Amino acid sequence: MSTLSTEAKILPHSQRRSAVRKITVTAMLSAVAFALMFVEFPIPALIPSFVKMDVSDLPALLGAFSLGPASGIVISLLKNVLHILIKGTTSGGVGELCNFVLGAAFACAAGVIYQRSKSRKTAILGAVAGAVFMGLLSVPLNYFVTYPMYTKFMPLETIIGMYQVIRPSANGLLECLITFNMPFTILKGLLDAVLCFLIYKPLSPILHGKND
Repeated sequence: MSTLSTEAKILPHSQRRSAVRKITVTAMLSAVAFALMFVEFPIPALIPSFVKMDVSDLPALLGAFSLGPASGIVISLLKNVLHILIKGTTSGGVGELCNFVLGAAFACAAGVIYQRSKSRKTAILGAVAGAVFMGLLSVPLNYFVTYPMYTKFMPLETIIGMYQVIRPSANGLLECLITFNMPFTILKGLLDAVLCFLIYKPLSPILHGKND
């Protein structure tokens, strides 16, 4: 009875410590993701300059692998909430909404696959699958949500013209999204994945806890 009582007291404490660690790491990764949103750069040879490359989904991927898919979703949400609260929004929140949906889809898909069988192979498979899923999802999301908002500030013909500077044969918004934005978004996810695999092991003591 004494042993059972001791175990019963230890388990809740262990669970509380684990919960606190998850909240702390999630908050930390969210703050890093928010900061990374400001580190962006165009790749004009691949896509119009108003679409920029960044690695702000990297912390969500780290969270999804180390803490589970839900943490990846929360990190994607919090970074965009912070962005609206601190920097404000020029899109009425639509840009941040789409950023959240795509980042959450990427992290969640990767995390779900990895959690089913934790290994380097499934981590790679999950990251690639997440990047492809994010790229595919970007087409309907941009077509029906993001770009209709852009056309309130810029004529659709002007937007398509910016794509035609790179590829003159580009014809119509849907074609531009499929041939430019989708591969670009997949590339963005794969870049996040490569960086994740490079830094995951050194960060493991922080992500998992020194005694985990």
